[in-house]
Amino acid sequence: MSRKKTTDFALYLRLLRCVAPYKGVFAIAVLALAALALTNPAIAALFKNITEGVFLQTGVNLFTSVVVPALVIFLVAAISSYVSRYALAWVAERLVADLRLQMFQVLLRLPCAELDRRTGASLISRFTFDVTRLKQAGASAVTTLGRDTLSIIGLVAWMAIINGWMTLIALVAGPFILMILLVLRRRLRRVSRLLQDSAAGLHHVLDEVIAGHRIIRIFAGREQESGKFVQRAEADRRYNMKFAAAAAAGAPAINIVTILALLVIVYVAAGQAAAGSMSVAEFNSFFAALLMLLSPLRRLSRVNEDLQKGLAASESVFAFLDQDTEPDSGRARIDRLRGAIEMRNLSFDYGTNGGPVLRDVSLSIAPGECVAIVGPSGSGKTSLVNLLPRFYEASGGELLLDGHNIRELPLNCLRANIALVSQDPFLYNDTVRNNIACGAHADASLAQVREAAHLADALAFIESLENGFDTLVGNNGARLSGGQRQRVALARAILKDAPILILDEPTAALDPESECVIQQALNSIRRERTCIIISHRHSVAQAADRVLTLENGTITQAGMTVDEQVA
Repeated sequence: MSRKKTTDFALYLRLLRCVAPYKGVFAIAVLALAALALTNPAIAALFKNITEGVFLQTGVNLFTSVVVPALVIFLVAAISSYVSRYALAWVAERLVADLRLQMFQVLLRLPCAELDRRTGASLISRFTFDVTRLKQAGASAVTTLGRDTLSIIGLVAWMAIINGWMTLIALVAGPFILMILLVLRRRLRRVSRLLQDSAAGLHHVLDEVIAGHRIIRIFAGREQESGKFVQRAEADRRYNMKFAAAAAAGAPAINIVTILALLVIVYVAAGQAAAGSMSVAEFNSFFAALLMLLSPLRRLSRVNEDLQKGLAASESVFAFLDQDTEPDSGRARIDRLRGAIEMRNLSFDYGTNGGPVLRDVSLSIAPGECVAIVGPSGSGKTSLVNLLPRFYEASGGELLLDGHNIRELPLNCLRANIALVSQDPFLYNDTVRNNIACGAHADASLAQVREAAHLADALAFIESLENGFDTLVGNNGARLSGGQRQRVALARAILKDAPILILDEPTAALDPESECVIQQALNSIRRERTCIIISHRHSVAQAADRVLTLENGTITQAGMTVDEQVA
């Protein structure tokens, strides 16, 4: 999937807009992080009281100056830590749920041509790997940036109160640390993108092995598939190591800069202490704050890793969300079409170098008429009927239903008037009943489902199943025979009761007995419907009023009966 590069600032803003509906909980998390961050300079200040009360014996009340403040500080730290983590996790999970729902809505509306170009595994990877990484990296980055940035500000402020000159020396290290982070940023982002692509590649290999396990076994393809998996896994390992190498370089470089600054500060502090311009208590408190700075600085050096992972993931997620969906600008409102179909000089191509699939096809089908379209494989039969529900858009000519150009009809109105039974029908991994009564007809009564199964000549075999209509059919109907799957799909189409019925090679993969059963069912359901039967078998076309022959994307014979074709 192509990925549009966006600036970090634009990605931050868009992520914040996604979080906006939960700004109340997010604000609680930020406030809790701020409270947690302020406990660090409070602990550093506590060292001054401890030194004065324990070592200098200045008359400081240890209970009120040390014990009570310490209890309060650590209690605030414990509560704020829990609240911040819980609130951020809540917002992160809501964000993930919202993004996945938005992505799913886009997925349902992507053009068929776009889905044909993508692998299922790469799409699934966007929903799982990318969104999860965005959540994990985002939560980690917010926690670290919010808590540690405020901790650093608080600690530096306390150090400045004690000794401004030494604090200024410590701040000199800041630009050098920033430069290191900027150098690593681009490298981490690029490798993060490669990691996402390699994860999608692993998903793809796994998806193919699961879907094609029978073909792999029968053609002795285990070694070949193992080689593919090793290649993908090795690429994933390499990219992970590149990321680890880039990430590992950050902390040592920042530590070197920090230690150099620390040594300079120690040298200056020793001179000031010797001159009497800094007390022992101030010295201890200053260095406690300075040492406490090291941990948030180290975490901030590592947050760049999480940020780049999260930003790369957000690029992928937002690129998916920004894809163009099916054009649906129709405004005509028709509850039920009569079923008149007219094609005028219709042309179509898939946008590849293969050339046009259909060339100037003109055809008129009256309401209630049954037309069979026959021809050799690859002649364009399926492509022709795929234009009716606008699975694809014609590249030329016009396609009209009841005199309306199909582009004038909203997609939901258009498709509500068309039922389809394909050569390889898709079945959900659900019960027989739920496969017949699905989509807009999911609330159909059992009596309606039984009637549809009866008309499709499927009732007898369904009732003979272990649990009847409540029998699970398995993944894509794996527990049913080919003929049974076709009849369930036919019952689904009958239950829809659409005025236009498309039967795309309904018996191509069936034995003669099953074909005969399907043929009898077709004869009983074609009444009062406009039927288009796609087949390369003349036996299936016997139920039709007319037979059209399609060759090389052009109708070569039209309006003939089956007997005339055979003769």
